[in-house]
Amino acid sequence: MQTPDFPVPFVKMSGTGNDFIIIDHRKPLLAPEAMAEFAAKVCRRKFSAGADGLILIEDSSEADFQWRFFNADGSVAEMCGNGARCAARFAFLQGIAPAQMRFATLAGIIEASVSEKDVAVKMTDPVGLNMHQCITAEGKEYTVHSIDTGVPHAVVFVDDIDQTDVRALGSRIRHHEAFMPAGTNVNFTQRQGDAIKVRTYERGVENETLACGTGAAACAIIAALLDQAASPVNIITSGNDRLTILFDLKKDKVSGHNDIVYNVFLKGPAHTIYSGELDAEALL
Repeated sequence: MQTPDFPVPFVKMSGTGNDFIIIDHRKPLLAPEAMAEFAAKVCRRKFSAGADGLILIEDSSEADFQWRFFNADGSVAEMCGNGARCAARFAFLQGIAPAQMRFATLAGIIEASVSEKDVAVKMTDPVGLNMHQCITAEGKEYTVHSIDTGVPHAVVFVDDIDQTDVRALGSRIRHHEAFMPAGTNVNFTQRQGDAIKVRTYERGVENETLACGTGAAACAIIAALLDQAASPVNIITSGNDRLTILFDLKKDKVSGHNDIVYNVFLKGPAHTIYSGELDAEALL
């Protein structure tokens, strides 16, 4: 792997438990062909900096900046809601973008607004809505709803979310033939008081994460389509933080139509944890 000139400055940020290594890459440090392996190595916990993903901030001709986003295993993700909120606050704090900004992702142009530690991002309009799919996993039948909120998500309503084996069942559904070849993120959800609790198995991380912004949006939208919630929807994450999902639904909503959900916003805190420098030994 072609390595950059070390040390490499970075900032560690957390969006309701999703943590990211963010690097100002406007002066390129990594060749494109080296990025995936670099991401996989620096995102290793205990052996390197450790994170759910790597974000490279780059110049853009069509927006305030663009990002390259890599999951912890080095795979590329089109979009990450909590990563987008962290990237927006990073760009604002570094003077790369104003408080009201636009940035380019593989999922499209994302609009973001930074206010103190809170960041709201306008998501791309969801596509790929598919309600009431019946699939078998772990020897049991499940009703699964799926939607792409920037990346694909499956949503499963459960009776006892705290007792759900998210890693095992999530892995089975993530790799189920119904979602091949790309696979899917898998969200388990249950109503709790005035909010919806969500636990997510993330594709690319291949484990449960403490939060998932696009997953939170998927769960909120599916709950609304099932008349179990209405915008704004409060989401309780695995890390016990809260995200707020706001969106509009067409009054004549019909399952299977991709244009019935629009103006989707994800709002919550994005925290700077620390700044540092990656040494060459972070890749060992």
